[in-house]
Amino acid sequence: MIATFVIAFREFLEAFLIVGVFLGISRKMGLKREREIAIAAGIGIVISLILSTCTYFFGGYARGVLTEKNADVLESYLLIFSGLFIAYVVFSLHEVMNRGRGRLIMTAHTKLQAETFDATLFLTIIFLVAREGFEIALFTASVSLFTDFLGNFLGLLLGFAAGAAVGLSTFATYLRFPIGRVFRATEYMIILLGASLVETGTTKFLSTQFGIELSRIWSFHFTFLPGEDSFLGHILQGLFGVDRGFSAARLAIMLVYISVIYLLFIRNRRMTTLHKSE
Repeated sequence: MIATFVIAFREFLEAFLIVGVFLGISRKMGLKREREIAIAAGIGIVISLILSTCTYFFGGYARGVLTEKNADVLESYLLIFSGLFIAYVVFSLHEVMNRGRGRLIMTAHTKLQAETFDATLFLTIIFLVAREGFEIALFTASVSLFTDFLGNFLGLLLGFAAGAAVGLSTFATYLRFPIGRVFRATEYMIILLGASLVETGTTKFLSTQFGIELSRIWSFHFTFLPGEDSFLGHILQGLFGVDRGFSAARLAIMLVYISVIYLLFIRNRRMTTLHKSE
């Protein structure tokens, strides 16, 4: 649920910011196209929710089928795959998608200034919003295998509500949210989620296939952390896989994952940004 919430919040926030740009242009230039934009955005949101809900429904079905036989082995493979896949789609595939979306937004800006109803503009806004829903469904497809339907659906709705609250507040009250920092924070959370998935999958795989218990190798005891039976302890365990009894081997797997993701995606992106600024 937490992974679904983080990704849904990030993508729905982008959707509401896009809609906010169109609404702002319409209001500032006196075009009176707010109702048209709102209807198109509403249709796109409904499509987004349906796409993600269908993904979680089939994910729950696949989860039941895949775990009937060799559950631990299958789960370990899928956890490792999910940790790698979530990093790829968010940091690599997402940027590729954004390039095409940028061109669509510029075209829509031009069409927005027309005085008559433009069906292509209406459909473009629907597509831009629904596209965020497609990305949510894609990015959370593998993660949804490890959470039941209700958990995924609740995470989707909470992410939608949080994204709507921030996005609409930015437009309605002209609040200056540090959007860049918000997206950066969600990226860090996604990295930690991926690290937790890979670490859990690797731990399960070594335990079931080779009888190696990583939890017993140089165990740490974080006595200052809340117990797993508490709300905060449950969040830490569910989000990052961290509890009072941890081990150096499990921590090493997470650190290796984080280092690889940093070198492959974040460092290269920062270097590219520096070169462009020069």
